[in-house]
Amino acid sequence: MSGTIYLHKVMLNDFHDTSYLANLPVVRNLQRMGELTFESPVTFFVGENGSGKSTLLEALAISAGYNAEGGSRNFSFATKSTESNLHSYITLSRRGREKDGFFYRAESFYNVASQVENLDLNLNGYGGKSLHAQSHGESLLALVQNRFRGDGLYILDEPEAALSPLRQMTLMLEMRRLVNEEHSQFLIATHSPILITYPGADIFEVTCDAIEKTTYDKTASYQITRRFLENPQHMLDTLFDD
Repeated sequence: MSGTIYLHKVMLNDFHDTSYLANLPVVRNLQRMGELTFESPVTFFVGENGSGKSTLLEALAISAGYNAEGGSRNFSFATKSTESNLHSYITLSRRGREKDGFFYRAESFYNVASQVENLDLNLNGYGGKSLHAQSHGESLLALVQNRFRGDGLYILDEPEAALSPLRQMTLMLEMRRLVNEEHSQFLIATHSPILITYPGADIFEVTCDAIEKTTYDKTASYQITRRFLENPQHMLDTLFDD
């Protein structure tokens, strides 16, 4: 897989926060490891809810200069300030400076879409149509297909929340174009067993004990989904055992 790595390494420095951050598995593991290195232009973070993967992505985005609620470096709005201060404890090591970039987070993309309209931005850069006039999935794909210009660092937090399985495959095609032809890098937090099959991607699984590089077929997301689809009745009988 070709592509470019702009963000090469994240280091956790002198962490002394006593808030909930200290108990997040991703933070505890980073304290132990000291740093995390990105060696592929596509990197996925997977793990259970509460593992801290989205918190880490948020900190990476803020440290890289992107708005906490989402958007590019030109976005500076704050609907409600809920971001953690993890970014103040991390240092990023770069191999270059991206020309484009965007932080997408599913939970606040509505606010980003509103900001696009409030700033009266040229909608041609977003597919020529209001993001609010499309479904969440349509607006996400319009963003990727039109606003992601290449030579970029794209940080996506749970993009599958907006996308059907078929549209997740469309996203993978767009990622491939942006990586192979447009020299881009992706960092993605996801629960999707589809997205993590992206060829050549690095997958870090965050557990209580470690942040470990793994393969898609060894992730909990893949294994649980596979077991369910192979025998849904058995899984349901176990789940609803009376």
